[in-house]
Amino acid sequence: MASPSSLPKLLLLACFTILSSSIRSSAHDFSIVGYSPDDLTCIDKLINLFESWIDKHGKKYKSLEEKLHRFEIFKDNLKHIDERNKVASNYWLGLNEFADMSHDEFKNMYLGSRQISCLKGMSPIKNSSTGMSRACLSRSTGGRKEPLLGSRTKDLVVCSCWAFSTVAAVEGINQIATGNLTELSEQELIDCDTTYNNGCNGGLMDYAFAYIVSKGGIHKEEDYPYLMEEGTCEENRGESEVVTISGYHDVPANDEQSLLKALANQPLSVAIEASGRDFQFYSGGVFDGHCGTELDHGVAAVGYGSSKGLDYIIVKNSWGPKWGEKGFIRMKRNTGKPAGMCGINKMTSFPTKNK
Repeated sequence: MASPSSLPKLLLLACFTILSSSIRSSAHDFSIVGYSPDDLTCIDKLINLFESWIDKHGKKYKSLEEKLHRFEIFKDNLKHIDERNKVASNYWLGLNEFADMSHDEFKNMYLGSRQISCLKGMSPIKNSSTGMSRACLSRSTGGRKEPLLGSRTKDLVVCSCWAFSTVAAVEGINQIATGNLTELSEQELIDCDTTYNNGCNGGLMDYAFAYIVSKGGIHKEEDYPYLMEEGTCEENRGESEVVTISGYHDVPANDEQSLLKALANQPLSVAIEASGRDFQFYSGGVFDGHCGTELDHGVAAVGYGSSKGLDYIIVKNSWGPKWGEKGFIRMKRNTGKPAGMCGINKMTSFPTKNK
């Protein structure tokens, strides 16, 4: 006879067994945040929601026990999302593809540990660049500067936020200078830029800019594709064309006006603290939630604007197009704090390119 403490698990097992053959195959009618109030009222509706979420995101589990474990995490995440959505007024959270991951799992996979974060907690080296390059000012559409967005939002999974941030900025200035949008290789930086940077164990964007200058350019992504892991350096890939930059420049720390002045010309590599739980499930709006200034994630600032009285910076992330606003997040500016929202004003740099 089962003990009383094991009954809930047995009942849940029974529920999954029964529902697995009867749950509708069509996708759940997801709201903007991925659930409706009715989904929170009883276990049947929660299971139904979970099964629909599994179908929506193509999740597969090795066993029923693993599925039960993920369901418990899913429930806890849903509780957090719903509680935050009740009090946050300018942004909202949603059931994205990370909803079956605990926050610690998410941080370890996408940000690294606190001891070895994606940015390693290192101080950037100073550069010899003599100033900002002259670049064409882009037209603005609803605050988002379209020519500054660069290539599609990439999903770099468990490795190299610093490489993504570097490449996004180089792609942007190259497009402005040449008129051509060319997707570039994060993998080359991960494999070959090893003097100061440490691949999937962390790095800094300034070091990566310096590497590109010293090597005479960086390969296209199609010639040096992303592997989602560290590989063997292959700097010489036949006669493959490379994209060059002439130098790089650091924006004064904790100076939002200098950041915006630079951002009016081109995309920027910036660092933020992204380890807050709300970041995992950010779905839209102007983010003004709780976060610190311990930088642990490299991203790209690509534009700025205002909406309903809120000023924001548009940030391009590397967690895939299903996260946030198609891979982007709007982060509040004019916070009154020198470091800015999540420390975004603390460490900013950009590449330069002679036309």
